[in-house]
Amino acid sequence: MSLYKKYALLFLFLISAFIIYNTIIYTSKINYSSVKFSKEAIEGEAIWLKNNCNSCHQVYGLGGYLGPDLTNIYSNKKGGKNYIKAIVNSGIKSMPKFDLSESDKNKLVQFLKEIDQTGYYPNTDLEIRKDGWVEIKKK
Repeated sequence: MSLYKKYALLFLFLISAFIIYNTIIYTSKINYSSVKFSKEAIEGEAIWLKNNCNSCHQVYGLGGYLGPDLTNIYSNKKGGKNYIKAIVNSGIKSMPKFDLSESDKNKLVQFLKEIDQTGYYPNTDLEIRKDGWVEIKKK
């Protein structure tokens, strides 16, 4: 078999694998809407958005690049509830100090805890269409 035919067969195999993989991914019926945040986490998300935290920080790839990604800050060895509260209380480097009530800090921590545990953000209802596009409906 010539080298050209070997490369052609390899190319056809890779294209076939790509088509099969994408067909499976984009036609599966995964139920993303079954993930629900608690009331406290939803209120924490409102605090997150009100204080524009997402302009500097990312959560699951959404947000700014100035601050660190906070996707797994709750479960990180250095993180956790007290660490998050301390950073919000005092600020650090270019992060401003926020004057939040203890209740608001707890809600923000709950929000970060639940997105860390669920692996799902933002809290939306979405549908993956057969053509590959994703329709997002905010809750």
